[in-house]
Amino acid sequence: MARELTKPEWAGARYTILLDENTFQHCLPQVISQVEALQEAEFIEVPAGEECKSLEVAVQVWQTLLDGGADRQHVLVNLGGGSVCDLGGFVAAGYKRGLRHINIPTTLLSMTDAAIGGKTAIDFGGVKNSIGFFHPAELTVIDHAFCNTLPTEEIANGLMEMVKTSAVTDNTLFEQLTNAATLTKQHIVEVAKMKNQIVKADPYDHGIRKILNFGHTFGHAIEMYSHLPHGISVGVGMLAAMYLSTKKLGLAEEIYLSYSKWISAKVKLPKYTLKDIEKMLPLMHQDKKAKEGAVRCVLLQEIGAAAIDIDVSDHELRDAFLHI
Repeated sequence: MARELTKPEWAGARYTILLDENTFQHCLPQVISQVEALQEAEFIEVPAGEECKSLEVAVQVWQTLLDGGADRQHVLVNLGGGSVCDLGGFVAAGYKRGLRHINIPTTLLSMTDAAIGGKTAIDFGGVKNSIGFFHPAELTVIDHAFCNTLPTEEIANGLMEMVKTSAVTDNTLFEQLTNAATLTKQHIVEVAKMKNQIVKADPYDHGIRKILNFGHTFGHAIEMYSHLPHGISVGVGMLAAMYLSTKKLGLAEEIYLSYSKWISAKVKLPKYTLKDIEKMLPLMHQDKKAKEGAVRCVLLQEIGAAAIDIDVSDHELRDAFLHI
């Protein structure tokens, strides 16, 4: 990153670093010590986690940029996990019709998913990622050393999104991730490259990129209702989607059962009553992939072979939730 920012296209840039209380304490000193161009940067601190992805926080950041005289030469540096990168990209997209921004993801989930691909969003009206833009970062810097600052549960949170990407693209990588005793730098690199390839092939999410939504239709509803972390919610959502895949697309039942055993060892699975499920169904109908009142899911024919836009009835959704 230090070398990149010395190139002519960055000449005259002013930098503001967007971060939360965790990255302020654990990550900012490392970044400042390594990148001279950021040593004079201003910074804006926002709440940690999903709480920062609100219109109110976005307005506060816009106001701070305005008060500081930020112009089109300004660069917003998003130093944090998926929520900070989402918020920062959203703010950058809306401010003066688009600021340049740089993502420095500091969690495993953001390194392998949220900081890659140009999707930016905030939550609105109780619906996750309901307002957003496509606004790719000029630069995304992945330093796996930040993983050393993460608690065990945050590693599990990121691992779920990594497994998701492998489940829809590469059986060998899927087997490696679900059988490895520890994650390696190479695992992180491979998943990040895989997602980046898909994004380049379909930057605006009209075709193949939709496979990356595997587990998310269930996962977003679980996240908003149960307040579980995003990655964990997607991991649980994949279990429900795999169950539906055995019923609708002929996915081998042993794959579903094997994944069920694996995720059960990683996280405590939520148990839902019919009353809970009835409250989550409206959240699924508000999902961006829903069309004309029908919930649409990404399902698997086999590992590495995903099918998009599969209509799923409310009865089938209930059945899948009950089998988590």
